[in-house]
Amino acid sequence: MRAARTTRTARTTTGTGSPARRLVDAGALFLALGAGMLGLNSTFAGDPRYLLAGFGSIVLGLGIASAKVRFGLGFAATAGIVLGTYVLFGTVLATPTEATAGVLPNAESLRTLLAGVVLSWKGLLTVAAPVGIGGGMLVVPFFSGLLTALAAGLAAWQWRRPALALVPVALLFVLGIALGTRDAPLPELRGLVLVMVSVGWLAHVKVRDTERAATAASASDPGAERSLLLRRAGAGALVLALAGGISAAATPLLDTGARSVLRDVVEPPIDLYDYPSPMMKFRAYAKDLDKEELFTVAGLPEGERVRLAALDAYDGMVFNVDPRSGGNFSPVGDSGNVGGGAGTGQRRGSGVLDIEITGYDGVWLPGGGTLRGVDWHGPRATELARSLYYNADAETAIGTSGIRPGDGYRATVEFPAKVPDNELKGHGFSTLSLPQLANVPQAAAGKGAEFAGNASTALGRARGIEQMLKTSGYFSHGKQNEVPSLPGHGAARIAALLGAESMIGDDEQYAAAMALMAREQGMPARVVMGFYPETYDESAAVSITGADVHAWVEMAFENVGWVAFDPTPERDKEPTPPQQQPQSVPQPQVLQPPPPPQDEARLPPETAPDPQEAQNEDKPLELVWRNIGAVALWTGVPALLLFAPLALIALLKRRRRSRRHADGGPGDRVNGGWHEVLSLATDLRAEPDDRGTRRENALELAAGFPGSAGTVVVLARRADAAAFGHQEPDEAQVTGYWELVDEQLERMRSAAGFIGRLRARFSARSLRRESRRRKAAADARHGGGVWRRRGPHLRRVDPTKTKE
Repeated sequence: MRAARTTRTARTTTGTGSPARRLVDAGALFLALGAGMLGLNSTFAGDPRYLLAGFGSIVLGLGIASAKVRFGLGFAATAGIVLGTYVLFGTVLATPTEATAGVLPNAESLRTLLAGVVLSWKGLLTVAAPVGIGGGMLVVPFFSGLLTALAAGLAAWQWRRPALALVPVALLFVLGIALGTRDAPLPELRGLVLVMVSVGWLAHVKVRDTERAATAASASDPGAERSLLLRRAGAGALVLALAGGISAAATPLLDTGARSVLRDVVEPPIDLYDYPSPMMKFRAYAKDLDKEELFTVAGLPEGERVRLAALDAYDGMVFNVDPRSGGNFSPVGDSGNVGGGAGTGQRRGSGVLDIEITGYDGVWLPGGGTLRGVDWHGPRATELARSLYYNADAETAIGTSGIRPGDGYRATVEFPAKVPDNELKGHGFSTLSLPQLANVPQAAAGKGAEFAGNASTALGRARGIEQMLKTSGYFSHGKQNEVPSLPGHGAARIAALLGAESMIGDDEQYAAAMALMAREQGMPARVVMGFYPETYDESAAVSITGADVHAWVEMAFENVGWVAFDPTPERDKEPTPPQQQPQSVPQPQVLQPPPPPQDEARLPPETAPDPQEAQNEDKPLELVWRNIGAVALWTGVPALLLFAPLALIALLKRRRRSRRHADGGPGDRVNGGWHEVLSLATDLRAEPDDRGTRRENALELAAGFPGSAGTVVVLARRADAAAFGHQEPDEAQVTGYWELVDEQLERMRSAAGFIGRLRARFSARSLRRESRRRKAAADARHGGGVWRRRGPHLRRVDPTKTKE
């Protein structure tokens, strides 16, 4: 009993030992905690400032624990020291980019430190590695290292069971794995260090406690030596058991195979529905901005291209980035070191592109090949660096804050290898999971099989489609003095292109047609939009204008990667316009003589008033009615002129709503409900974008009418589903949609106030907008022909057809 009591006393005084003993414990815990901290090395790409923040926090945590034990500090004093250390040293170690001169605290650094305790964990998981050191990313290693080191030190020096110090050590080790990447840094070495240090330190603590207990026991009870020997044997067995347990637990963590980490299951917060396809502006670049400089690029090698986006989804209207691949766009933490994967296929070499934006405006970042880094300069450098997203599979970057004139950056890229055809012949197509295409015209399947022919190789089939389009078609942007060519690449436009006797179009139509035909034949293909100049000059900056816009097709080959195909005919290959038919001159119309004047009608004798009765009428009553008539005339006519237009506007709006609600199929009626919302927004002095998508307009309306933000987004999504879905909505869904429309209208009116509601009720802004839309639609329908007179009628003549 006396020996047991002495041993218990020795264990409770472990933390009160000499500073040398605590220094040994601190060294062992530092090595074990450091093995866990190194798990974040790939997340930060080994940045020295991450190492300083992580290992510095471990030293601070162990130091605070030692001070608490040495001076007997209470909980409140210890908590105050921890908070002060976090704020003071955290400014230097965790927020160097936000602090003044990198070391002095300010409002931004304090806000980042305090908010980072909660928010930095999500940011670390949603930002593509390397995450960089800005935006509170270093808060994670600093905060976790400080707390785990403090807990480990207190367990080793103050608690009765020092072995509990390995719990926070193991927690930091697991945290480094969970918050790291699939590329585990030195897993075997770190695991070996953890096991060896942990087992060795536990053995040292046990021996030290046993020797202390032996010294105390021998002084009071010489017969206790045998008991101490048994305790040593038990301690050795316990150490071996712990070593075996730790080894068994660490074995799965050291597996270098396919690992699952938290960042694999956290979806980055980006919605590709917010960003329209760049292909929607293709004809605007080529036709309207053909002479306007969009940007300059220096360092572009001969034959290389500046790409905007790789588009792999099609809905019958436009090629776009598959919205479901939004998770592949990861926020870039350190834009100067984009480590979004090794790219796909063989690489030819790296290069540096210096790009200055002069006229381009959009979210898609002009780049080239696999992006390795973007160094921004200009007044918006910080904003653009924090808003950059990158998709390594598509080699496409998005700047959510928008790229505008005045922005500039240096892009470090790796260009794809130029693989000759004689090497490609031996490779088949890659097996990829591409999004399902929708509303593909039937001509794409038939023409695709015809153009691909009976080639025995994958390359031969792809080249067959490319060459048939390139050699059989003609080129036209539809500009003045060119053969008419309709814009767009919807299903109707592609069907018309493939079904015409002479195919006429530009890169937009030919690239889309080849991609659709290839996908219908089972080939992995996508459309890429970008720019490249007619002439290259690597020694100087090259001006890129709208005329340099291009679209091409990429196909994926096994063990090679994506290979570019150009199905567009040469620009000088234009069809010869047919001879103009002489216009018929209408004969002047002969005026007919006016009809002879008619005799004035005379009343029968029995209906004529009696002069005597007229003279006998009451003169005062006649005067009263005359005055009333005069007043009604002078007041009623102006009132009629004033209120008649208002009444007409209200009548037209009621008639418009009735037609939208009742006319057409279910999809048309849902679309009518959406336009009813846009009409009221227009009357309330909002400005919906006629060229914008429903979701874009919904976001604008949500910002202008916050009280109805949720409803308007739901309306836009349901209208898109009705327009582009596989099935039309039923009557119950249409009725429910209009009920939601009425709810949205009421909320918008309520937010406008009484004056605003009254003004919107009689505003003609929406009616004028509808008139402009109808006129634009009519111009679009008749834009492909010429109006000529045929006798008494006007008829549209297609100039591309041969003479009748």
